[in-house]
Amino acid sequence: MVVSQENASVHGSSRPSPQEIADILRERIRSGALRAGDRLPTQAELAEEFGVERGAVRQALYALRDDGLLTNVGKGSPPRIAEPDPAREGPQSTMVGLAPRLTSAFSAARVRIDAVCMTAESLMLAVSEPVRHIHEQRIRPESVDVRVLLPSRRINLAFPVPVEGGDGAEGPVHERWLAQRNAQARVLQHNLRTLRVTHGVDVRVSFRALPFTPPVKLYLLNGEEALMGYYVLSRREEEWESRSLEMYDALGSQSLLFSFAQRDGQRERAFVEESRKWFDALWETITTDLTLS
Repeated sequence: MVVSQENASVHGSSRPSPQEIADILRERIRSGALRAGDRLPTQAELAEEFGVERGAVRQALYALRDDGLLTNVGKGSPPRIAEPDPAREGPQSTMVGLAPRLTSAFSAARVRIDAVCMTAESLMLAVSEPVRHIHEQRIRPESVDVRVLLPSRRINLAFPVPVEGGDGAEGPVHERWLAQRNAQARVLQHNLRTLRVTHGVDVRVSFRALPFTPPVKLYLLNGEEALMGYYVLSRREEEWESRSLEMYDALGSQSLLFSFAQRDGQRERAFVEESRKWFDALWETITTDLTLS
């Protein structure tokens, strides 16, 4: 399929950059104007449409190829739209979607993972996949830097809370949450630090305490992708130290993760950048030291 000219705005006084051309074509793919298997216009046709030299078009096509959106780039015939990556087709639960995204992030030489969450349970479980790949020598990062923001033990949490109220920071529902937070964070820390001994990876794992209950969970992967999920509350009952606790709580592992990647366009790049600024500001200002005890 050849897309007719629709970008009169790009023929103004300034020529679009290769990145801007890539963003326009990327949006056509995302909107469905270009579908998997469709043929792109030729480089000459695209150069005429955008009012640029063919070299700028080639750079845009290579960027889209590197993003996994095009196939057959530079092979003599116009590229075709690639089949979508199943891992990025739509939101998945944290339990399903986080591990493969972490594994992809751990393929970089220098890994940086920032997380905001209620406990480290999902991160602890998901990180086992890239750790396994490292042990199997399928990936080999030089360094891993993980920063995690968790609620402070001293605050009255918005959730989990007893259905009847009155728990505060001293009651059994709070004690249950705190024990889980600390145990899961310690396991995460141990599993990552082990890589320093077994594979010589430079590992740093840090925790800071939030003075509020986060309504969402956020994972920032190498500053290139942000995964965000809402904590959805429900009423449930759980046994804890021979007691039955009826509470309002959220199962974070079931939260749907929405992916925003810098490579997906200007809005996504802005979301990732602003999320990074938000995380850094919290880390450097109102958070405090967190002791896992």
